[in-house]
Amino acid sequence: MDPLALVEAFGAAWADHDLPLAMSFLSDDCVFDATGPAPDGTRHVGHEAIREAWTAIFDDAASRFEPEETFAAGDRVIQLWRYNWDGGHVRGVDVFKVRGDRITEKLSYVKG
Repeated sequence: MDPLALVEAFGAAWADHDLPLAMSFLSDDCVFDATGPAPDGTRHVGHEAIREAWTAIFDDAASRFEPEETFAAGDRVIQLWRYNWDGGHVRGVDVFKVRGDRITEKLSYVKG
């Protein structure tokens, strides 16, 4: 799977609130840099830490993840998105790094 298709499939798992499927796209040593707390966010490394960070997001059935634009440059994929929840939303961007058929980095940033 090419990097762009991999990240789009990963985004579909987010949109479906399917945490096990989303996790299946990550390498064992994947790095996720969260958007908060400001100013630098929190770094999570590996499946256990990332699953813990994402569980509440995936459990919120009222929330919606909507990709706005996704494009690739080599092993990097950039995705602009909007995340909606009951009472609000935030827009942001993820910078992914792909190695083989797995995401190895997901660095997340939001408009602040």
